[in-house]
This record gives sequence, structure tokens and C-alpha cells, in this order.
Amino acid sequence: METLLIGCVQSSLRLFMHRNAIFLCERLCAEFPSELNLQLLASCYLHNNQAYCAYHILKGTQMAQSRYLFAISCFQMDLLREAEAALCPVNEPNVEVPNGAAGHYLLGLIYRYTDRRKSAVDHFMQALSIDPFLWAAYEELCILGAAEEANGTFGEAAAIRIQQHLYSEATSQSFQTGSEDCMVQSNRTLASDDSSPRQSKHSHGNNLKEIHGHPLGAVARNASQQVNCGPSNVSLYNTPSPVLIQLSGAAPPPLCRNQQPNPRALGGEGSPRSTINAAIQAPRRKFMDDGKLRKVSGKLFSDSGPRRSTRLAGEATANANSNVSQVGGNGAIHTSAKFLRGFSSSSKMSSATSRSTTVRKGLSWFTENLDEGRLLEAFDDARSDNTTTSSSTVSGSGDDRLLERERTNSLPHVSRVPAGVLELLNLLRILGEGYRLSCLYRCQEALEVYLKLSHQQYNTGWVLSQVGKAYFELVDYFEADRAFSLARRASPYSLEGMDIYSTVLYHLKEEMKLSYLAQELSSIDRLSPQAWCAIGNCYGLQKDHETALKNFHRAVHLDSRFAYAHTLCGHEYVALEDFENGIKRYQSALRIDARHYNSWYGLGMVYLRQEKYEFAEHHFRKAFQINPRSSVLMCYLGMALHALKRNEGALEMIEKAILADKKNPLPMYQKANILLSLERFDEALNDLEQLKENAPRESSVWALMGKIYKRLGMHGKAMFHFGHALDLKPSAADVATIKSTIEKLNVPEETEVSDEAEDSL
Repeated sequence: METLLIGCVQSSLRLFMHRNAIFLCERLCAEFPSELNLQLLASCYLHNNQAYCAYHILKGTQMAQSRYLFAISCFQMDLLREAEAALCPVNEPNVEVPNGAAGHYLLGLIYRYTDRRKSAVDHFMQALSIDPFLWAAYEELCILGAAEEANGTFGEAAAIRIQQHLYSEATSQSFQTGSEDCMVQSNRTLASDDSSPRQSKHSHGNNLKEIHGHPLGAVARNASQQVNCGPSNVSLYNTPSPVLIQLSGAAPPPLCRNQQPNPRALGGEGSPRSTINAAIQAPRRKFMDDGKLRKVSGKLFSDSGPRRSTRLAGEATANANSNVSQVGGNGAIHTSAKFLRGFSSSSKMSSATSRSTTVRKGLSWFTENLDEGRLLEAFDDARSDNTTTSSSTVSGSGDDRLLERERTNSLPHVSRVPAGVLELLNLLRILGEGYRLSCLYRCQEALEVYLKLSHQQYNTGWVLSQVGKAYFELVDYFEADRAFSLARRASPYSLEGMDIYSTVLYHLKEEMKLSYLAQELSSIDRLSPQAWCAIGNCYGLQKDHETALKNFHRAVHLDSRFAYAHTLCGHEYVALEDFENGIKRYQSALRIDARHYNSWYGLGMVYLRQEKYEFAEHHFRKAFQINPRSSVLMCYLGMALHALKRNEGALEMIEKAILADKKNPLPMYQKANILLSLERFDEALNDLEQLKENAPRESSVWALMGKIYKRLGMHGKAMFHFGHALDLKPSAADVATIKSTIEKLNVPEETEVSDEAEDSL
């Protein structure tokens, strides 16, 4: 019953019937209380997004898998200290992290979110060293800015490590299977004295009732009753299923009906018996290694069926004593009642001939139960590989040779693995290098790396969204819009990067497209933070900052670790001039991701507006260290330096900003401002003339030129430029300042207050 319930629960989980799995698993734990069953129940609750249930179920458990599941529950509930204690118990400092690479990855996340960057990096690196295919660990290293080049992580060394790991697994599995076979044979011999034909038949009937009730065809649980397969000096190479052996150590017993001995069936090379024997002798491990049950002609058979015929043929040729017992334990063959109804075993007799058994209907027993000829094809392959192998006798030395041959045959499979491994590592190497460069904000280089991908891989939602993010960081919003549109077309259901896409549309002032995107994302997943960020940007574009703030708060509540939602909240608070709450939101984002330069920039803007220039310079510099290729960050850092009267450093930084993005008018404008403060009027006018050609409708450019001409005493030109600035409809504050300056054009001595008002332009 326990095995039956476990199989039903696992089947329900595979079919995403989580409520059914929880119900059945509760029955399992009530009937058979054990920590293993509690693990299964906790897994059911985790699949159903009920981490709090798994937390209470597993609290205080000690097994490695229990601690891992408990840590997962704590992590989802934001109980990071308890999650860390579960993975690394304080009283057991040398205990291994459960689940290898996955455990180290989870521990790395815990350290990351508790602001222990070095420890997080160490565990992500350990996870990758154990499993080079663990992309999520490399992704986290890139986010932390600690990832090494992808050529090192996904290079030949990783391929060799994977090959060695696969080879060691194959070798250990081969030896483990051989040792299990010896134990199975020993158990069968010992159990033969305690079984009787009546008990065998009765037990078989009870087990059959359990089998028929199992929707997956799981095996019966009673593994204590074994089959008397003959004298102990006959070595039988039986390999139990690797999946079923986890549930029970019992080996699959034979399944046949007792019949009168038939000389043709017992001997002779031309008999159907010997034909089956020659065909089946080699592939018997091949079938059992699959660890699966195959459905054949409406009946479920395990792969132990062919080994039964092989064993019987060997016993008949060697004239060994054989008594047939009931079907029980894991690995038993599932058949219809017509095969089992007459199943019995004879008592011990003096004649070896009368004790032997035959295969029911010989070869026809197999041919009538084939599924699309797959079994016969396997038999034909095995027959061609074993033409020199005699199937008439089974001896200990033959088993040794067979074990050695199978171990040798496993090597080609391992040798074929590196071809696929190298292809996958090559793909991960390109993706990893592109993502690493993007996280380092070397976006142009990242775009070039992504172009190395195949057409199929490049035109996937994830890659196209990464391309869109790269263009967004390059302030190329039109190309970013194009890339994100292609990503939406490739994966219309994916939310990857859609928060950034909504910001792209915000900057492009595409109100209609942004509104449509917000509705689409909300219809796909209303509980995703990306959807609410898009809705918030939609209201922000309409200058409805309070409603936008509510939507960004909703995104934060849905995912408290979504750093960009915190940052957007901060922007809206600043727009509402609530600087205190804005600072708190920016700091919350930085606690989640210390390399989220947008929040460092936001803090710098707050302190710049509060005229706390030293703080502003510090935060702008932190943002610049993270993203040293941003023209905007260079420009604002130069502005902070200029406010601190460090004009030479400010000019140097502004020059870098101009070279970084010649299309950005802001650095050129700020350079003219700095030159004006240094009374280098001619240089300032030259820069502004160039800027006027690139941005002819920028009112601030015309106003600054009017100010310079006023300082030069050229009031006519000053009046012309001020008037043109007013025609371009600047903001209300700028309009008031320009008008005030025009009124004072005829005043010979300007007050300090007027100069300060003009400087604000």
C-alpha cells in the first residue's frame, strides 16, 4: 500500500494535480509515518505554493533532503536566517550542504540577500564547479559582477569534468548493480526453504490486488517472499530496476505457469526455448537499466520478463533444481489474470526432470505481447552482438565476463557524451559571455557576442529581451523598442524584460503602445511585478504620479526582491518631492541588489536637488563605478563636481560624457555652463551653436545663449535668444525666470539674486 500511494502521489505531481497529491500524501503519512514520506508531503505543498505548510511539516527534521526542503520553504517565506541554519547547522560546522550544486546555489542566494557578497560568490562558484550546466548560478555571479569569462566557466575544463563525472557514475552504477545481483541471488536461495507452493499462490493473489489498484502499474510492496531458483551453485545474473530497487531490495521473481516437462522445450538448439535464450541473454541489463515499466498490449510488464526465460533455459540445461514461487516485491512482472491464474510451484522431487519448468508457449509468449516490435528489435540487436556467447549454461565465470563486457560497453556511451556536452557548453559560453558583458554594462560588446548565436537561438524571447536591455542601456530607445517587439512576437507569453520595455516606451512617450503593453501583461499574469510596473509607467507618463506610485507599490508587494520596482517607487516619490520616502525606496533597492546603479543615481539626484553636493558626488560616483560607460552618469557626476567648485575635474568628466554619447545634448549643455562660470564665453558660445543645430527646439539652449550675450553686453542678441526660448514653450518655472531676466536687461548692476535665478536655467 505504501508503494502504491507513493506512486499515485508522484503521478499526481507529474500531472500537476497538486491538491490530489496533497490529499493522497496525507493518507500516506497517516498510515506510514516516516521522514521520507514527510519529505514527499512537503514537496507537494511546495509545488502548490504553500511554503508555510512545508515549513511546519519539516521543522526539526534532520535528514539532508529534509533540511534542503525546509530551507526552500524558509527562503520563500523570507526567513533567511532559518534557511541558512538548515543548510549549515551551527552545531555541525563540517556537514555537507545537501543536494550538492542546488544546495550551494540556494545558500548563495541566502548570502546575497543578507548582504554577504563574498560568501555568496564562493557558493555560486562551488555550485558551478559541481554542475557546470547550472546556468542560474552563473547568472547570479554576473549580477554580482563577479563572474569570470564564460570561456573559463564553460570551457574544455568543464567538459572534461562532466565527462569524468558521467564515467564515474556509469562505473559506480555498473558495480552497484553487480553487487545487488549477488545479494538478490543470495536472498532467493535463503528464502526458498521458507516458501511453499500454497503460500506462494496465496501471497501472489494478495499482491495482485494491490497491483490492479495502482494507476501507474506500481509493483507490490511485499518483498519478503522470494523465489527458489535452484541450487546455490547456479549463478543467475538478475538486474533489478534501478528505480524500483529504491523502494525495495527484492529482485523480480520469475513468472510462468507450471507445465509438464517437454524435452524440446528443455533442450535442443532448434527449440523455441534456445532461440529465446540466445536472443535475450545479452540485453537483459539493457532493459532493466531503463528503470521503467513498459505497456505492452494493454498489460504492464517490467523488463524482468526476458530474464525469466533466460534463467529457465539455463536451469534446464544445467539440470538444476527449480521451484517457482509467487510474484512479490519490486520489479515483479505485471500480467493479466490468464497468466497468473494457473501459477504454482511443484514440491521437491528426486527427479531433476520433474522439477524443471518450461516457458509457456515458448517464443509465442513474447511475440504476442510486443509493442510495435520494439522488443524484437532489441532481441535482434542482442543476437547479432552475442553470436559467440553460449546461452545453454549460466555460471559464475560467465557472469563475470558478462559484467565486464557490459562495463566495457558502457564506455562508448560515455565517449559519445562529450560531443553533446561540447555543443551545449559552446552555446552556454556565448550566452554567458553576452550576459556577463551586459551585466558589466559593456553593452556594445554584448550585442556583438549575441550575434554569434545561431538564427534559432538568437530569435528567442530571452536573447531578444537581453538585446533590448543592451540598447536601453545605450540610450538607443528606438532599437530597444524594436528588439523588445521582436521578443514579444517570439514569446508573447514571456514577461522577461517587460518592465524595461515599459520604461523604453515611457521615454519614447509612446502612450498608446505603453497602455496596450500594460493591458497585455496584466492579462497574461496579473500577479506579476512586471505587469504592475508597466501600469505604473503608463500613469507616470500621464503625470498621474500618485496612481503610478500605487501601482509600483503593488509590484513591490508581489515580489519584495524586485529591485527595479523599488527604484521606480523612488522616482515617483521624487517627482512628488517626497525626498525622504524616495531615499528609503532607493536604499531598499540597493539592499536587494547593490549593483543596481539606477538607485545610486536616484540618490544622487535627490541630494543634488537638496544641494548636498558632497553626498550627490558620492552616489553619482558609485553609480559611475558600476556603469562606467553611461554618458548620463558622467554628466551628472560632472555637475556635482562643478557644484563643489572642482571645475577642472568637472570639465574632464563632461568631456568623457560627450565622447561616450555624442547624441546626448546634456553633456554639451553642461560644458557650456561650466565654461560660462569660468568666463570662457567664446568657447561656451561655440559649443552652444553646435548644440543648437543638434537640438534646435531645446529652450534651455537658447536661454543660456541669451545669458551669455547679456554678460557680453550684446543686449539685442540676448533679447532675441530669450524671446525664441519663450516661443519654444519651456516649463512654467523657466518662463518666470526668462521674463525676469528680460525685464532686467536695461539694469546696469544686476543683483546677486538675479544671477542665481539665471544660473538655474
